[in-house]
Amino acid sequence: MTAQESAGEGRGRFLVLEGIDGSGKTTQLEALAAWLPASGLMPGGSRLLCTREPGGTPLGRALRELLLHPPEAAAPCPDAELLLYAADRAQHVATVIRPALEAGHWVLSDRFSGSTAAYQGHGRGLALDRITALERLATGGLAADLTLWLDLPLAQSQRRRGGRPADRIEAAGLDFLERVAAGFAHLAQERGWRRIDAGDDPAAVALACQRAVADQAAAGWPVVGWAEGPGG
Repeated sequence: MTAQESAGEGRGRFLVLEGIDGSGKTTQLEALAAWLPASGLMPGGSRLLCTREPGGTPLGRALRELLLHPPEAAAPCPDAELLLYAADRAQHVATVIRPALEAGHWVLSDRFSGSTAAYQGHGRGLALDRITALERLATGGLAADLTLWLDLPLAQSQRRRGGRPADRIEAAGLDFLERVAAGFAHLAQERGWRRIDAGDDPAAVALACQRAVADQAAAGWPVVGWAEGPGG
């Protein structure tokens, strides 16, 4: 057993749902949250914490409003946007995610660092090497043990959203959202995320998510999810 493997014993697991808006992350997070405690995968005494980015801490909730619903004069430029997301993540990791994992609990998050690479990198066109360096600082090297990418065509996600008011990111335009969607596909292949066909019936998608988690547990959790790696 390596030193890293030994250090990982007794810690919780960190699961992340990624995808474009409208892909069903909230629905599937709720379904996983209902299934996981009774699945037999979590050790006795382990609790499940559900969270999200941005907004998983009191500071994060204030930053979420600035990022998604700012007064017109306060809308951040792309670089400021990137730094605000990093600040949200640094606080989230330091005060919520890492303490829970160190206590042996499991964490299930709606978005993590993959969304920054997709939206601010591929979408906004900011340099991915800068984003990677900033993510390492914000996360302290923490990466998800398993990332489920809910893959849904952009046109279908927009139909699902219907007439729901768009936030500042969603309102950035079709070209931007197409770049984001392509970015998620690229990141999923690059980072080894588990692809879930999110266009299916929600119950079938939930079963696919459950199988993905069970398969990962049976195969063994990656050591890289705890100590080091590119994140998300």
